[in-house]
Amino acid sequence: MSTPDLNLLVTLNALLAEGSVARAARRLRLSPSAMSRALARLRETTGDPLLVRAGRGLVPTPRALELRARVGQLVQDAEAALRPAATLDLTQLIRTFTLRTREGFVENFGPGLIARIAEQAPGVRLYFTQKLDKDSAPLRDGTIDMETGVVSDDTSPELRTQALFRDRFIGVVRSGHPLSEGPMTPERYAAGQHILVSRRGLRKGQIDETLERLGRERRIVTIVGSFSAALALARASDLIVSVPERYTGNLRAGMHSFALPVPTSDVTISLLWHPRLDADPAHRWLRGCIRDVCAERRSDLSARFEAG
Repeated sequence: MSTPDLNLLVTLNALLAEGSVARAARRLRLSPSAMSRALARLRETTGDPLLVRAGRGLVPTPRALELRARVGQLVQDAEAALRPAATLDLTQLIRTFTLRTREGFVENFGPGLIARIAEQAPGVRLYFTQKLDKDSAPLRDGTIDMETGVVSDDTSPELRTQALFRDRFIGVVRSGHPLSEGPMTPERYAAGQHILVSRRGLRKGQIDETLERLGRERRIVTIVGSFSAALALARASDLIVSVPERYTGNLRAGMHSFALPVPTSDVTISLLWHPRLDADPAHRWLRGCIRDVCAERRSDLSARFEAG
């Protein structure tokens, strides 16, 4: 069985609404002969005459009367589907967005993001889930709506990305630690006892490689898998930890932060999403909220670092 020509629905809707081949032709900007040919095709497709002669006019058959309301609604729905999306009414938006992030994002940017969303779209709910790997399958299959992270060579090329902020590594010690006073030098820094943060269990990092080029070596006494665990240890001891500045702003509140005395590479934290959601109005709005909140935190965290 061949697939019917769905364009005939538009023709049928015009014929049933106008009850006249000539008027239907004018409505669709066709010639009367073209409309007559279309009516012939409709009769062949439906197996019903649809419109029959009654005096000088045409009257619908019972089958045509049965189809009139259904066809009209189908054409309206199709036209609505093909129009540009209507202006988003945030006050009426009811939706849950899933955002996958590394630790520190919720603690530092979550409060501002939630407050902004509650003010603009009270029916929107955020579900934060932990990012354990860089697998893009959850973005592709719609399990998550977006995620934050560092774009690298192994990031799926199909994903859309937007830079949120640049981050640098800093040193952190407890309040009152000997390193909280006096100039920081590679020698003083390396002489202390250190915590290494490594999710993959590595025994050294970029800082150790830089110190080695300077002829220095720091003593790593423990390795942990998260910044929050490392900062908790440093807060309760004389251990030193090096962490990303912006991602740990709230986690290191009340501690002393200092610029590292050795150069390290900055990282750019980006927002990632699948292109199928690129034009979705609600998704675009939320992406804008995240960008704005991250931008607003920049000056606040910089001021806190200077004061620390």
